Amino acid sequence: MVKCPPMTPEKRPLKKVLLPIFLIVAVDIMGMTIVLPLLPFYAERFGATPQVVGLLVTTYALCQLIAGPLLGRLSDRHGRKPWLIVSQIGTFIGLLVLGGARTLAWLFFSRFLDGITAGNLSLAQAYISDVTEPEDRAKSFGVIGIAFGLGFLIGPALSGFLAQYDYSYPAWAAAALSLTSIFCTWTLLPEAAPVDDDGSGKRLNLLDWSAYAEYFRRAELAPLLAQFFLFCLMFSMFISGFALFAERRFAFGPREVGYLYAYSGLLGVVIQGGLLGRLVKRFGERALARAGFACAAAGLAGLAFTSPVPALILVFTATSFGTGVLRPALTSLVTRAVGRKEQGVVLGLTQTLNSTASILSPLIAGFLIGRGELAAWALAAAALSALGFALAAPAKPAQSAAA
Repeated sequence: MVKCPPMTPEKRPLKKVLLPIFLIVAVDIMGMTIVLPLLPFYAERFGATPQVVGLLVTTYALCQLIAGPLLGRLSDRHGRKPWLIVSQIGTFIGLLVLGGARTLAWLFFSRFLDGITAGNLSLAQAYISDVTEPEDRAKSFGVIGIAFGLGFLIGPALSGFLAQYDYSYPAWAAAALSLTSIFCTWTLLPEAAPVDDDGSGKRLNLLDWSAYAEYFRRAELAPLLAQFFLFCLMFSMFISGFALFAERRFAFGPREVGYLYAYSGLLGVVIQGGLLGRLVKRFGERALARAGFACAAAGLAGLAFTSPVPALILVFTATSFGTGVLRPALTSLVTRAVGRKEQGVVLGLTQTLNSTASILSPLIAGFLIGRGELAAWALAAAALSALGFALAAPAKPAQSAAA
């Protein structure tokens, strides 16, 4: 029997490709965000200090930084679907270990397993690049944004509800969702033949510092990359430290933190669901980035001195709105600052910056909160956002290099 080759994009209706990708990403994000508000409290049950909690979060990010490019290159060579399944199986096993953990060492091992195989989202993005024409990719990537927003809405709320009964329940629920995601990939996602290489799949090596430096020397691109890195530092500082901050300032547990994260996810859905496009058309991406940095800085600075819960909702809203508009606005500005054939490389560079920030910020957050410096933690994140605001000073519009 003759084996049929993988279908190319023009032979496969785009909607039939994007639907399984949507399901896969939404389920994966739900599983990830179920763990997010739970992990600090889970670790404290085994005697972890805030500094150790920060190290626990950093372990995952460090493993992801090392393994991500390797998984990407293997998927370039052998196809996206097999390595996407490998990545999902690693997440599934890591969540099983998390649910059954009885010591802090097992928690670290679970994050190591999940991190060393982490690549679900980046491989899903690469798959979309393979099966769509360049002019359709921005719209197709929007599917991932919507799935991310929905996952961030449902996952933390589910975590907060289940954690009332036992801290292991959210981990088991996340493992069940991960298994569902593997089944969706196996049964619904067709293998894709990579499209002709236009440079979008090129990846920089982890230690290829000269290549990184070349992009930071470009007059238009360097300030945008610096802003993106400051955003990632600020966002990771906020996300990794908020649960511990809320526990100490407001006596919150996983339920309250989970519901607040779900509220942040709801704001993200509203922003991604149409508000962002209207804001960009009216004000432009540069102005929107400045507004995002300003809102996040104001919210985080207010968080440092907030004690009543209603005031907490207000500053949390400002912070969530700022972070919600910053990532898409800055990503769009970065990709427009380079030619089409370099967009994949620069997006890979932004992923590296994000991973680096996710390694550094939890350590700083854990150190400050562990010493009881709750206001200093919030003000440090606010200062990063304020610096981003300063770098995002209005500039004369430059022609896109991709034109």
